[in-house]
Parts: sequence; structure tokens; C-alpha cells
Amino acid sequence: MSLNDLLADALSHIKNTERVGKMECVIKPASKLIGNVLGVMQEGGYIKEFGFVEDGKSGIFQVKLGGKINDCNAIKPRFYVHANEYEKWEKRLLPARDFGMLVITTSKGVMSHEKAIENGIGGQLLAFVY
Repeated sequence: MSLNDLLADALSHIKNTERVGKMECVIKPASKLIGNVLGVMQEGGYIKEFGFVEDGKSGIFQVKLGGKINDCNAIKPRFYVHANEYEKWEKRLLPARDFGMLVITTSKGVMSHEKAIENGIGGQLLAFVY
């Protein structure tokens, strides 16, 4: 673990846990950003559920996986995307149209790119999952 990019470490841990066929993983240290991204992944149906556990330090997330993740990763650098540019980034980062999702941080919080398109707002790319 690098401890420089907590989100990248968390997503690679989820991906590796899925690859070996386990249904549960523990992510530590926890952060608000990781929690928000996990919430978006849960809304998209990529993970079943997750919970925060206090450990006296920064806390940990216990994540129940659904076996639906082929790949997920943080996007670095975190490019800014205007409301009308999502299709360009979908082509670049996702394997097919309407397959997978981009996770965006906007002025209205962390959300999927579909929700950002509905709201007509841009933001910064955080991660992708499919």
C-alpha cells in the first residue's frame, strides 16, 4: 500500500478481492471520499453493502461484494469534465457504451456520470467501475 492515494489503494483492494473470489473485504484506513465512492458503487449495484467500523484510529470499511466488478480504478490525474464531455471520457475509460460508470465529484457531491448528466453539471473524474 502506498498511502499516497487512499482511493486508488481501496479500489485496487476491492478489485483484487473480487478476482480471487472472496465476497467480503476490509478497507483501511477509511475516509469520507472512499465512503462516498462506495455509496455510488452500491447505488450502481457493483457492491452489495458496506459499513463503517470505528477502530480507534481512522476507522475501516467492511464491504460485501457481489461478484459484479470486472475492473475498477482511480483516475489520475483527476481531470475536470464539463457537462457535455462525459461521452468522450466514457469512450476513453469504459469498454462499451452504457456499460460501467464513471464516478464524479461535483459541487452537489459524489455521483455517477449518469446522475451528473441528468443534473447537467460537470465535475472532476474520481474513478471508473465496470
